[in-house]
Amino acid sequence: MAYNNFRINFIVRTLLLAGSIFAFFYLFFETELTMTLVLVGLLIGFQIFAMIHYVDRTNRVLNNFLESIRYSDFTRTFQVESLDSSFDKLKKSFNEVIKDFQEVRAEKEENYYYLQTVIQHIGIALIAYSKDGKVELINNATKKLFQVRSLSNIQSLRDFSPELVEKLLTINHGENSLIRVQEKDELLQLSVYATEFKIHNRTILLTSIKNIQNELEEKEMESWQKLIRVLTHEIMNSITPISSLSSTISLILKDLANDLQDQDIPGEHFETIKEVEGALDTIYKRTDGLMHFVNTYRNLTKIPTPTFSIFPISQLLNNIKGLLAEELKSKGVKCNIQIEPESLELSADEKLIEQVIINLVQNAIQALDGRENAEITLRAFLNKRGRITIQVIDNGQGILPNVLDKIFIPFFTTKPQGSGIGLSLSKQILRLHGGNITAYSEVEKETKFTLTF
Repeated sequence: MAYNNFRINFIVRTLLLAGSIFAFFYLFFETELTMTLVLVGLLIGFQIFAMIHYVDRTNRVLNNFLESIRYSDFTRTFQVESLDSSFDKLKKSFNEVIKDFQEVRAEKEENYYYLQTVIQHIGIALIAYSKDGKVELINNATKKLFQVRSLSNIQSLRDFSPELVEKLLTINHGENSLIRVQEKDELLQLSVYATEFKIHNRTILLTSIKNIQNELEEKEMESWQKLIRVLTHEIMNSITPISSLSSTISLILKDLANDLQDQDIPGEHFETIKEVEGALDTIYKRTDGLMHFVNTYRNLTKIPTPTFSIFPISQLLNNIKGLLAEELKSKGVKCNIQIEPESLELSADEKLIEQVIINLVQNAIQALDGRENAEITLRAFLNKRGRITIQVIDNGQGILPNVLDKIFIPFFTTKPQGSGIGLSLSKQILRLHGGNITAYSEVEKETKFTLTF
């Protein structure tokens, strides 16, 4: 309808202009009416100007509309004065088209913000980057994992882990890799998975990175517990009858020796009985010791369920220092407590955590034997990932690198009289609290055990 109104208006204006031009030539050639001729000429000029302005008005409105679409400026509107005008009907149509674009854009922005919210909420680190390492998107989990506020290029992670950077730059579509990152206070096992896709002829890699250290340790601990249950069950089944039989036979031999004392029996027979009796006593003592050994390892599978309560960490550490004060003094070991902030509190089973820290402090005291300026530091703070951390640090002889990876394995010990259960038990207690314990050592400098909750 707007187009038809424009055509009719244009035809009328053209006919009027043609009539005016005909009148002008008629007056010029057939009459002497000079003044009338001038007026008609002025009328023709006005009609030409009005027609040009009329056509340009439509072009201007159309040009403004097309520019709005080109530059995605959907805030512009066209003033409608009267629906009877063809231009106003055209403006109304343009306004309706712009409104439709606004609704489409609003819907896309809602979908974009919805996707962004989901991505930022996910607990797994996500990084979208191009093949040259230029980062296009990261989420909050990525910032928390790598302790960065922003990330422009994958190369910026080289200080965190050169191995991780190389893997991110060379990883293929659908590949899943495991990267081990050892920090002073924490061990990270990063599971890296990549998906490749294209946007506007650009190849983008979307990589997910998750720290699965807790899951691995959980499975490892479950495996050790299953193994210990099987071993202790089978060993006890075999040892118990041996211990019982050796004890019974030993008693029978004693009674037999007493009965034969009054009889005329050669002395060498009594000696033989005594030897057999001694051998049976040895068997009984060894089997009894082995049973005690097995029962000790059963403790790894019989840790009581933690009773959680909230308590000040300063109270915990000061109690431990008081309990071990005499032993520390006798060994000449200085003990420092550092808590930041002083009001730091922990939700845990206080007695179980106390048992863990006492075990670590006693290990540190043994490591400081004969050491000058022996010192132990009990430190509590919030780590860079916002988790409560307690550290037991000593300046003793340290732990060799080839031993450090094995110290939490059940049955493993470097002490002549050690059982290899202390650190394993400590790790299990921390797992029951949803935490972790790690060790870091520099030989002849320091050893640091870190409890992270």
